[in-house]
Amino acid sequence: MDVIVEQKILPNKDFEAAWDAIKVNPMVKERLLSQAILSLQMRQKFSFEQVPMHGLILMSGPPGTGKTTLARGLADRIAKALGKAQYVQLDAHALGSSSLGKSQKEVSKIFTQTIPELAMSMPAIILLDEVETLAADRQRMSLEANPIDAHRATDAALAGIDLLCRKHRNTLLIATTNYPKAVDRALLSRADWIEDIGPPNAEARTEIILEILELLGREWPKFGQLKTHIAAFVHASEGMDGRRLRKAMTSAAAISIETAKDPNKVTRDNVLETLKRASTQADIVEAA
Repeated sequence: MDVIVEQKILPNKDFEAAWDAIKVNPMVKERLLSQAILSLQMRQKFSFEQVPMHGLILMSGPPGTGKTTLARGLADRIAKALGKAQYVQLDAHALGSSSLGKSQKEVSKIFTQTIPELAMSMPAIILLDEVETLAADRQRMSLEANPIDAHRATDAALAGIDLLCRKHRNTLLIATTNYPKAVDRALLSRADWIEDIGPPNAEARTEIILEILELLGREWPKFGQLKTHIAAFVHASEGMDGRRLRKAMTSAAAISIETAKDPNKVTRDNVLETLKRASTQADIVEAA
C-alpha cells in the first residue's frame, strides 16, 4: 500500500507559489513559520522532558479555506530557513482504511520506519492532510460501527508522534482537519500550535478578486477592467471561502454561451449574480 502521495526536496518554486496564493492575515503566516522554526530548534537543543514540544502544527477550518495549500507553502518557507528539507505528504485515508487487522501495523510502520528513514539525511516535513481520518476521536467511535482496528490505528498514530518527537527531532508534522471535533483529543493535546483558518476577511477577498481579475485580464482586457467594481464584489462575497470565491469569479464568464466564448463581454451584474448563486451553493454545502 503506497501511503506517500507526494515527495519533494524543498525549496521548490511550485510550493513557493502555494504560500503566496493563500490570502490570510500576514500575522497568521508569520506565526506558523515562527512556530515551525522554533519547534525544530528547541527539540534539537532540549529533551522532551525539558521542553515538551511534539513537533506538530495543526491547521483547522472549513473546506476550501486553503489549509493544504498553505501547509505546502509553509513547508517551503521552513525549508528555505533550514537550507533544505524533505517534504512528504501522506495519504491518511490509505493509512486509516487498510483492511481489518492491518491499519495499526501500517500506521506504526510509517512512524517508526518510513519517516525516520526519510529524515536521516535532512530535516523532514510531513503533511498529514485530513488527520481526522488517521486519528479519529476514540470517544466518539462505536465498537459496533468501527472495528477495534480503527481504535488501535489511532493509538499507533499517537505512539508514533511520541516516538518522532523524542528520537527523530529533525522531523516536523503539519496536520490539517476540516472537522476538529472529529480528531482525537489526545492528538489535539500534542499539537504545539493550533491555527484556525477561517473564510477570508474583506481585505483578503479584495486580494483574491483582484488577483483573478488581473490574471484573466491578460487574456480578456475588458474582464480585467471590472476591478473598478471591486467594492461591490467584495461585499457580495461575504462569508465565502477562498476556493469558492476563485471559482465564482472565474465562472462569471459562464453566465451565458456568449460570455463563455468571449469573457470580454462579462459585466458587473454578471459577476454579482454569479457571486450570489455561489453564496447560495456554499450555504447548501455547509448544511449538508
